[in-house]
Amino acid sequence: MVRISLKEHQVYGHFSVEKKLVILVVDDHQLILTGTLNVLNGEYPEASIVKAQTGKETLDQLQFYKKFDLIVMDLSIPNQQGETAEIDTGIKLLQILLKEYPLQNFMVQSSYVKALIRIKHEIDNHQGGFAIADKGLPENEMLMRVSLALHGGTHTKDIKIGIELKPEWLEVLRLAFEESLTDRAIAEKMYKSERAVRTYWTKIQDVLGIYPEDCRQGGKNMRIQTEIRCREEGLID
Repeated sequence: MVRISLKEHQVYGHFSVEKKLVILVVDDHQLILTGTLNVLNGEYPEASIVKAQTGKETLDQLQFYKKFDLIVMDLSIPNQQGETAEIDTGIKLLQILLKEYPLQNFMVQSSYVKALIRIKHEIDNHQGGFAIADKGLPENEMLMRVSLALHGGTHTKDIKIGIELKPEWLEVLRLAFEESLTDRAIAEKMYKSERAVRTYWTKIQDVLGIYPEDCRQGGKNMRIQTEIRCREEGLID
């Protein structure tokens, strides 16, 4: 494995400035957070490693430090202390960070990496390093992806290619399966016609490869099959 140098020398006249790595780790599970900190400390003993457990703490740390050499973050985190950890919170936070810090290096370490398909476009356009690591990865593989991201490399093969839905389609799925709304209620909430919502459903099911004849043969309702497939692909929580 290629190890990144802990110290970066920049010469100004006769002076040499040493820059240590500064890494932010975001995870609300104390045990996992401690484990990640220990692994990173073992690999980069001279690095300064900062932690955050919520979306707000992450933004506060970024406001203080301005930029990290690497941000290692889970997706299922609460927005603030005392709130429930949700994948959507991490996804929205990551969207903000990708937009506000286009050169920042990231490694998403999560059990819900498939959910990143929702923002694949933003990830593809990101200029900094971006790696994905499932929490079940062996330590050496995780550290390889850390090193890759630190060098500005990209490792996103864990996001399934080919299933990409438009934002309005994802909103239909969220309202239907997470808020249990009817098509009429979805139409009202999205300021669309019911016909438009029905069209969205056909588009979604076409992308997912769910068709009436297949559902009839399998004895499953199309909406139920759509929900099952969307959860499998990480399109909804």
